[in-house]
Amino acid sequence: MTRVVISNLVKQFGSFRAIDGVSLTIEPGELVVLLGPSGCGKTTTLRCVAGLEDVSGGEIRMGEDVVSSASVALPPEKRAIGMVFQSYAVWPHMSVFENVAFGLRLKGLGRQEITERVERVLALVGLKGFGARDISKLSGGQQQRVALARAIVLEPRVLLFDEPLSNLDAKLREHMRFEIRELQKRLGITSLYVTHDQQEAMVIADRIVLMDSGRIDQIGGPQDIYRRPASRFGAEFVGLANVVTATVGADGRAHCSPTLELACHTEGFRAGDEVDLLMRPEDIEVSDQPISGVNVVESTVARSYFLGNLADLYVNVDNAQWRLQLSPPRLWPEGQKMWLRVRPEDIRLFPRKAA
Repeated sequence: MTRVVISNLVKQFGSFRAIDGVSLTIEPGELVVLLGPSGCGKTTTLRCVAGLEDVSGGEIRMGEDVVSSASVALPPEKRAIGMVFQSYAVWPHMSVFENVAFGLRLKGLGRQEITERVERVLALVGLKGFGARDISKLSGGQQQRVALARAIVLEPRVLLFDEPLSNLDAKLREHMRFEIRELQKRLGITSLYVTHDQQEAMVIADRIVLMDSGRIDQIGGPQDIYRRPASRFGAEFVGLANVVTATVGADGRAHCSPTLELACHTEGFRAGDEVDLLMRPEDIEVSDQPISGVNVVESTVARSYFLGNLADLYVNVDNAQWRLQLSPPRLWPEGQKMWLRVRPEDIRLFPRKAA
């Protein structure tokens, strides 16, 4: 198993710096997901690891080998990587067997070894008996399995995924993310996976690398990224968040308005600091009767939606609108008065974002 070390990686396109000093270590057998919005640098980082882009600065190592630096650019075919693309990139004029065997034939392996390895890997991805099938007769999910088989049949040191599920329908995408995760765990191949889908990242990743504007915003496990975001960007990009502007008072409470104060953990802030309070919709308790305790707020229902496994509510609070998510779902009539309660530990504070 191979460790991948990315050190102070820089990639420029003219004057534009797409990657700005990214450093990351992927441990042997680990699956790391690069997550972020379009244009954040995640795909460019993957392409640099693959050798499809030269680097402008920094270094990439696979094991003990430097594969990329300002002076080294090992070609992709010499990096012992497997890559699964967004578009599948299968050859429509070839059978399933021929698609998977293509790279092995380029390496000059014998017919018997090719047959054994292809049949073994087709069984591994759930396509046993599909070898003679015409690629055009396969579903999108089956074609993506062929692309995955073609990548792992070469027994790569590192497996790279470039948004491999984005072309699949929602139901199949959900199913395939579990399949890919289980297969990667069984194979133990060091893997780097790019996606903009937060749920996909949560399911698949050992660790998530959240990127923004060519830099790393936060690295952590899925629960860390969701429950303990390091920045307002992270809190808003991963999951849903209510944002309430406030000022830290001398009493250590967040003063949102003359009539609304919330107790929260204000360590690291001083009295008078302008802050943004972020609260997850599912962390806010609701009641149709007055309740007691810390951070009880009266509100009025603006809109209520049934989403199957939960209800999505928008409520008016102190001239602002908060979003709630309730499970099991319960719909509330417009204009209904409700009381909210949020625990101090479920409120996160960040410096006020400039307008």
